[in-house]
Amino acid sequence: MSLRGLLLFSITEFLLCLTPGPAVLLVISHALKGSFQSSLIGAAGILAGNAVYFVLSALGLGALLMSSATLFQIVKWAGAGYLVFIGLRMLLSKNDLAAADQVTAAPGRSLRLFSEGLVTQLSNPKAIVFFSALLPQFVSPDGVVEQFMILGFISLAIELVILVSYGWAAERGSKLILKGRFALLTDRLAGGFLVCAGVGLAATRRP
Repeated sequence: MSLRGLLLFSITEFLLCLTPGPAVLLVISHALKGSFQSSLIGAAGILAGNAVYFVLSALGLGALLMSSATLFQIVKWAGAGYLVFIGLRMLLSKNDLAAADQVTAAPGRSLRLFSEGLVTQLSNPKAIVFFSALLPQFVSPDGVVEQFMILGFISLAIELVILVSYGWAAERGSKLILKGRFALLTDRLAGGFLVCAGVGLAATRRP
């Protein structure tokens, strides 16, 4: 793999990650609803989903997912429904429910945040297209495993920086604008971001 190829891949990955999509909206929602630390846990789940797709692509199984229209639709709608469900739960919750969520046991809450990130990314059609159709174009026939490892490291590093930046900005913004008395409004905004992410997934078409 040439240096030019690595640079082109890095630019492509950066632009795709920078564009607000389900992953970014989820991280922002976690930061608004909880804290910057919450967004980091969600981001870890998203990166774990990326790692899964890298492995599938390296094994050639990603192409199978892309070739099956039925499987593609099942994955897409499952993720969209999941995001809309948890988003509506926030939108319709009351103060007492919102407060109860904040005091949930740390291990259980962390697992939930991580799972939301993982499920969101695994059901993201754009991620499926990227890892199954676009990524292999940057890989030459020689040293496939090594190239996937290098591209995987670059991809995870770039997305980590972008997701952390979005989470930090959202958390800072909520502290500056939304004080404690507007906690319920924060939940509404977080829920709205998740519903938008779910609708975005549902609207994505298979290429």
